[in-house]
Amino acid sequence: MMAVLDDADVMLELLELEEDETQLAQGDAELSASLKKIAKLFNDMELKSLLGNKFDANNAYLTINAGAGGTESCDWASMLYRMYHRFCERNGFKFSVLDMQDGEEAGIKSVSAHIEGPYAYGMLKAERGVHRLVRISPFDSASRRHTSFTAVDVVAEIDDDVDVEINESDIRVDTYRASGSGGQHVNTTDSAVRMTHIPTGIVVACQSERSQHANRDKVIKMLTAKVYEWQMDQKRKEIEKFYDPKGAIAWGSQIRSYVLQPYTMVKDHRTNEEAGNAQGVLDGEIMPFIEAYLKDKRKQDA
Repeated sequence: MMAVLDDADVMLELLELEEDETQLAQGDAELSASLKKIAKLFNDMELKSLLGNKFDANNAYLTINAGAGGTESCDWASMLYRMYHRFCERNGFKFSVLDMQDGEEAGIKSVSAHIEGPYAYGMLKAERGVHRLVRISPFDSASRRHTSFTAVDVVAEIDDDVDVEINESDIRVDTYRASGSGGQHVNTTDSAVRMTHIPTGIVVACQSERSQHANRDKVIKMLTAKVYEWQMDQKRKEIEKFYDPKGAIAWGSQIRSYVLQPYTMVKDHRTNEEAGNAQGVLDGEIMPFIEAYLKDKRKQDA
């Protein structure tokens, strides 16, 4: 950071002494590039300063579940899936699908993904909640406006040294034939694994690997992470009972609205952060919403 600042300072001094217009134009372009680099470095440093909580630096598990509404909600789930995939591409995260259930006519009923990269959880935890879409439905012959809801869940991949008690008797394990791509071996054996944690009702599945053993290992890690987050939620709810009588923090509540008709706007209801370029947001440009959430959370915790 200091080296970039020093370079910009030297360039500014040289420009003040330069008289040749061609050299001035070239130097001005170089200075502008340096200032952009400084601004990016500063923003990155500010973002990292907001990511100091436990597990923020860890990988994440992302789950998207279509709500009530049939094809409309399934299509909305597929749009969110694309949005998060694009966000990960933009930020250098590895995005791996663990399990996907297609909608009956279009879209996705549910999808679970493993997201790997520094601070993946710290950033994506801002996305946990219900996302609302308002648009003219492409599936409605009368071109009426529809509202769809889809739930997004994000939990941190936790380290092996974190103690999470899960009794084997509390788990139901189902195996089934994997669907989709993966080769002949995947599609002709019961390699996919689904686990249900009976006390909490948490269900996780994986069919991305060729062997049942490999899928089972991934499911256990994801189940452990989700049960841990569930336990933390219960503790937070007990605290909120005494300190938040208005219910400002409601787990699983609607957090953001995406309006495509009659105007375009995306608004986060927790921070009031807005964006007029709804298509840009759906293309993965969600960092302003993440930063606004993290800054607001820091104020609340102060």
